[in-house]
Amino acid sequence: MTIEVGLTLIFAAVAFGWPELASGFCRRVERAFARLARRHMLAVVCVGTADLLLRLALLPLCPVPHPFVPDDFSFLLAAETFASGRLTNPTPTMWAHFESIHVSMLPTYMSMYFPAQGLVLAAAKTLTGCPWIGVLLMNALMCAAICWMLQAWLPPSWALLGGMLAVLRLGLFSCWSNTYHTAGAIAAFAGALVLGALPRLLKFPRLRSSLLLAAGAVLLAGTRPYEGLLLCLPVVVVLAHWLLAGKTRLRGAALLRLIVPALALLVAAGVWMGYYNYRVFGNPTTLPYTVNRNSYAMAPYFIWQSPRPEPVYRHEVIRRFYYENERAALDEMRWPWGFAQQTLLKMARGVLFFSGVALLLPLLMFRRVLLDHRTRFLVLCLAVMAAGMLLQVFFLAYYIAPFTAVFYALGLQAMRHLRVAKADGVRVGVGLVRMTVMLCIVLCGARFLAGPLQLDMPEWPASAWNFNWYGPGEFGKPRAQIQQALEGLPGQHLAIVRYAGGHNPLDEWVYNPPDIDGAKVIWARAMHPDEDLELIRYYPNRRVWLVEPDARPQMVSPYPGAATVR
Repeated sequence: MTIEVGLTLIFAAVAFGWPELASGFCRRVERAFARLARRHMLAVVCVGTADLLLRLALLPLCPVPHPFVPDDFSFLLAAETFASGRLTNPTPTMWAHFESIHVSMLPTYMSMYFPAQGLVLAAAKTLTGCPWIGVLLMNALMCAAICWMLQAWLPPSWALLGGMLAVLRLGLFSCWSNTYHTAGAIAAFAGALVLGALPRLLKFPRLRSSLLLAAGAVLLAGTRPYEGLLLCLPVVVVLAHWLLAGKTRLRGAALLRLIVPALALLVAAGVWMGYYNYRVFGNPTTLPYTVNRNSYAMAPYFIWQSPRPEPVYRHEVIRRFYYENERAALDEMRWPWGFAQQTLLKMARGVLFFSGVALLLPLLMFRRVLLDHRTRFLVLCLAVMAAGMLLQVFFLAYYIAPFTAVFYALGLQAMRHLRVAKADGVRVGVGLVRMTVMLCIVLCGARFLAGPLQLDMPEWPASAWNFNWYGPGEFGKPRAQIQQALEGLPGQHLAIVRYAGGHNPLDEWVYNPPDIDGAKVIWARAMHPDEDLELIRYYPNRRVWLVEPDARPQMVSPYPGAATVR
């Protein structure tokens, strides 16, 4: 962030001091940009293709990521389960050794999350053999959809600029594109569909817009249902007013042809979700998260809910995650000063994730945006989101991913106001906007050259990724190397992981595929020696290893006494 702050100050000073710097070159670029922007669908395709090709070109320096946090492993478990043709897996016999954060062991063995993320990764794994391709494609679709949404709210050139800024800020280096956490990109894509389809539907009532809006709502329900509901509430109010006030020209059968297919899509998705819940959690009305949270978590999601009693934890590292990462945050929010601090931190994380420091300057014009009738509905969406976030205990940037297109629309509208700003009669706004765009490009170049330039990329805490122009780098590599080494040895293996006392719970090593007993390498948590011996006896034909992730370097050695248990 230090580099970004310094470059932002330098670029802003140059824009104020020399507002006409490189203006001839900038005008030529803007004219070419405008010609492309007027061809709406081509512009949308170019944004998505740019993200796809640029990220592929960056693979030599920013390779396909390794899974390394609990969310990654949970989504990959869902992906491998779906790719094998199943909705869930039976609970393994020795499941206490395989417990992992955000993975449910009872009543079935499956990811605790909603299924959309796993389905995207499963499709990529089935079609290409690499689940991360699903992350890559979803980020490209997200950026293209943001451009498409913006075309319904802003002039074409600004919509194209917004799509390209999404590529630079989110599509290349953020934690949305460099982990297996697809929820952010899917929810942002879905939110852009909803908000892009709404004005098109109101202006030209067509089945395509109606179905796109319904599809976006379905995807929101399958990724971030609470935040998706916050986004859809204002949309539903507008649509209800549109229908009940008779503002549509359609009547009778024509109106039914517009509404019924969209409703059928929503109903079909609801039925499928109920069936999924029944198979995985035992009840059609038991939503994902519920069973896992009731089994492990002490802190509730909303501030008015009472904390749960501490459950019986079989592993200290899991207890520390739910106490230190969650319960402590809840206790702090129950005090007025703590609530105020956490609220400000939520705001900072949200704003800086989507804008960084480089895109903060246009927000000086945000008061004008609030008074602008052209974006009044989007401001209302933002207000509903803010109210909903105040009620939640926890916050990460992907929670508000459904509103991504809202942030970019309002930010671009602020840019439009900034562009006409003057200081002492001099139009400095044009230079400030141009320099802001150039700064975004320079920062992406700096991230691309971070390795050769030996720039530090902090690994932890994960929350730091919300404040930087990049997400996690090549983390998770030590575990992947050990996995690969064990798979290269003959026979089958059991890797028993023993963490040190201060191990970071987010640096997860215990992860297994859906068919644990059939895996070449099984990862298990170390427990009491007697319980470890019971596990070893259950797998008599496996070579047993003790893995110590917190040793420097990480250590893998034969498990003491395992040979005498046979």
